[in-house]
Amino acid sequence: MATSSSLPTAAAAPRSSKLLIGLLALTSLAALAGGGYALSRSSLFAQEAPAAAAPKPMPKPIFVTLEPLTVNVQSEGRSRFLHIGMALKVNDEQAKAQLVEFMPELRSRLLLLLSNRQPETLLSTQDKARLAEEIRTELNRPLSPGAPPQAIAGVSFNTFVVQ
Repeated sequence: MATSSSLPTAAAAPRSSKLLIGLLALTSLAALAGGGYALSRSSLFAQEAPAAAAPKPMPKPIFVTLEPLTVNVQSEGRSRFLHIGMALKVNDEQAKAQLVEFMPELRSRLLLLLSNRQPETLLSTQDKARLAEEIRTELNRPLSPGAPPQAIAGVSFNTFVVQ
């Protein structure tokens, strides 16, 4: 009987060593996979996020709304007029305060600029865009000799009627 009991243990010994080697290989692979995953998530491989990832907040726009103007425009034959309302975009509160302080002079400049127009030159979208740029340029001129120019960034039309 001793011979029969020693045979099964001899056959089990090679089988258990193969099982042990398989378990060790599987455990090693799992450890390597876990380590690789942890390393990929660590700060060693973390890439710097581009500056676009954290967008800077846009500054709140500041507008100065002008009262609507009605101006006679140059036309041959019948009398025609332009009724225009606009808002001026400025960069800061100081520029806004300066515009409000000098509003009578700015409105006078606008009246002179607009009354010198032919009605046909105010109809297309390109004409209106060109006029907005001319208004911005005219109103940005210094208000007195030696004074800095105005800080008007843009002109937006609220009302635009040529009749």
